[in-house]
Amino acid sequence: MRFFRRALTGLFLLAVTLGLLAMAGQTIFGALQDRMSGGGGGMPARERVFSAEVAPIVVGTQTPILTAFGEIRSRRTLELRAPAEGTVIELSPNVQEGGAVTAGEVLMRIDPTQADSALASARTDLRDAEAELADAAAALTLADEDVTAARRQAELRTRALERQNDLLARGVGSAAAVETAELAAATAAQAVLSRRQALAQAEARLAQAQTALERRTIALAEAARARDETVLRAAFDGVLSGVTLVEGRLVNRNEQIARLIDPDALEVAFRISTAQYAQLLRDGAVLPDAKVRVILDVFGMDLASTATLTRESGAVEAGQSGRLLFASIDVPRGLRVGDFVRVEVEEPPLDAVARLPATAYGSDERILVLGEEDRLQSVAVTLLRRQGDEVLVRAPGLEGREVVLARTPVLGDGIRINPIRETGADAPPAPQTIALDPERRARLIAFVEANGFIPADVKANMLNQLSQDEVPAQMVARIESRMGS
Repeated sequence: MRFFRRALTGLFLLAVTLGLLAMAGQTIFGALQDRMSGGGGGMPARERVFSAEVAPIVVGTQTPILTAFGEIRSRRTLELRAPAEGTVIELSPNVQEGGAVTAGEVLMRIDPTQADSALASARTDLRDAEAELADAAAALTLADEDVTAARRQAELRTRALERQNDLLARGVGSAAAVETAELAAATAAQAVLSRRQALAQAEARLAQAQTALERRTIALAEAARARDETVLRAAFDGVLSGVTLVEGRLVNRNEQIARLIDPDALEVAFRISTAQYAQLLRDGAVLPDAKVRVILDVFGMDLASTATLTRESGAVEAGQSGRLLFASIDVPRGLRVGDFVRVEVEEPPLDAVARLPATAYGSDERILVLGEEDRLQSVAVTLLRRQGDEVLVRAPGLEGREVVLARTPVLGDGIRINPIRETGADAPPAPQTIALDPERRARLIAFVEANGFIPADVKANMLNQLSQDEVPAQMVARIESRMGS
């Protein structure tokens, strides 16, 4: 065992020795080769140059566009409610979802039987009140004449009493005659008082009759109004929405049966942040009448309408932030209440700003401009607005300098580049179109015709384009994406 252990140890030491000798020989051989080749160093490392697109910075006046999303509303909406309870006996053929009605058009009639009976009863009561008034007036006239006659008789009795007193004073008359005359005068005075009481009662009766006549007149007017309320008319020209009424149905008073919307008085309500709201205020505190562009995306065909900013919400709702603005739409072509649209608002113009691609502006708030020997310089600029894929920056002293249009991780301050400049402004490319096979064309046309949410004029335009030999590829892609959803 000791012999084998020592033999293995010797073999291991021999292998290590041979390995070290081989490494030493390789090192010596390499050194001799370097010595024989002159002993010079390797080739110096070359600076790496990258290629990047550059364009000159143009400073001028730019109009920022504020983009938001809003909802179409109507400035003139009326809830149609049943003015009376009863059975619907007549319904206009326009009373349906989307039906167009005109001002004063009869929308429905409710069974007027009870209203007619109440109206006839009110007219009868009015005639009774008129007759009672005439009778009271005649009674008052008679009572007045009766009072006049009683007063004349009292005056005669008074003169007779005076004559008896005069005769008694001259010794011709008697005391009994005087007493008789006094009793007659007192009786006549009592008769006058009774006739005056009867006159007062006649006057009170006349006043009550007049009051009763007024009540009956009011009751007749209410009965006539109740009769008129059995007919519902359109208050203005508009379109019906949310119709829940059919002929023969029993409706309750004040029950909502539809909504009348004026399609020509539309507005868009959209919410913006407080910072964007401050940008719209210009230098004052009053919201300007800015121009607004309302855009509805319909299968690749944008329905665009112009609007004018009119007002803002008076308070911020609970749980909301920013400001709610309203813009009145000038010509609401193809727009309907409830549409979700994109809103573009023109902000006040900005002077001395440059419009650059968003890829040219870095997260460090700097841009890369071309310097001497085509080396890049990192320059700080002030970001004013982000406009989609572009930014508006204020870069003082950089007008005319060339800026890198798209920053990459390998580009930085001091890096040398090979600038790529545009040789000329090319014409904008024509819209890309494709040819459709008959089966695909028929499938697209059938889908568009079956869609009830597309406005009639837009649908006609789409069908016209789909019938052409070349169809816009964007529209085809939009329609097919809806078909597959």
